[in-house]
Amino acid sequence: MNSKSCNPENKPLEIYVFVDPICPQCWALEPILQKLRIEYGNYFKVRHILTGKLTNLNVSSKQHEAMAKYWEKVSHETGMCCDGTLWLNNPISSPFLTSLAIKAAELQGKRAGARFLRKIQEVLFLETKNVSELSVLMECGKKADLDMEEFLNDMNSKSAAKALQCDLKITSEMQVTEIPSLVFFNENIEDEGLKISGLYPYEVYVQVIQEMLNEKPSPAALPPLEAFLKFNNVTASKEVSTVYNLTIPEAEKELKKLVLQQKLLMIPGKHGPFWRYIGKE
Repeated sequence: MNSKSCNPENKPLEIYVFVDPICPQCWALEPILQKLRIEYGNYFKVRHILTGKLTNLNVSSKQHEAMAKYWEKVSHETGMCCDGTLWLNNPISSPFLTSLAIKAAELQGKRAGARFLRKIQEVLFLETKNVSELSVLMECGKKADLDMEEFLNDMNSKSAAKALQCDLKITSEMQVTEIPSLVFFNENIEDEGLKISGLYPYEVYVQVIQEMLNEKPSPAALPPLEAFLKFNNVTASKEVSTVYNLTIPEAEKELKKLVLQQKLLMIPGKHGPFWRYIGKE
């Protein structure tokens, strides 16, 4: 695998996260990434790479039916809500436009791009909105606190298209054929990255970090639940379950307490509720 080149920072590791915004397995990775960032984020930085695996999606009705079934399957297997009825009622017509919008958001900074990708996944998998529609992309941009004028200009710029092509080139060079995939790099740019293809339990990624560091760092403390929910704004039960090492029923018991305190709003979903933070300072 090709070595990477990146700007030096204090963090000893960098993780390339290869995702497709409309891939349910990539959405299922989100709780694991969140927990990794909380507990070991002092040791690595993240770079999202869009693979474009679904960019040339066949728009036939049979393909839509297959995608609907796949989403439902992933939802049952992972516990993350992926409502496949989207593909039957309001199917995505242009995954390319969605990916281009994410690269446009990233031109406002890595954090802005990550916030925007998260909003894309929320409205897609939880709210079953068509993220290939400009109005939905604009909604996500506003929720991600983007400069909307700059965002629209960048979507139509060569810079966003060039950034997306760069991601596709990296995907090809690193021979990433499965999504999601994570590639771990250390400080030595001569060393090859360690690629983990597919979705694995949290402990597998922690072990990789330990091996790359040649030590077993102590995980940082978890934040109070309410602080975690406020940061995310919209959260799936599975995310709370994964981050706080709870069963889904245990997580939902704690979440319902905050509903009673009028700090959370429970939103029914096809595969279980999700939760919107409404607490006041």
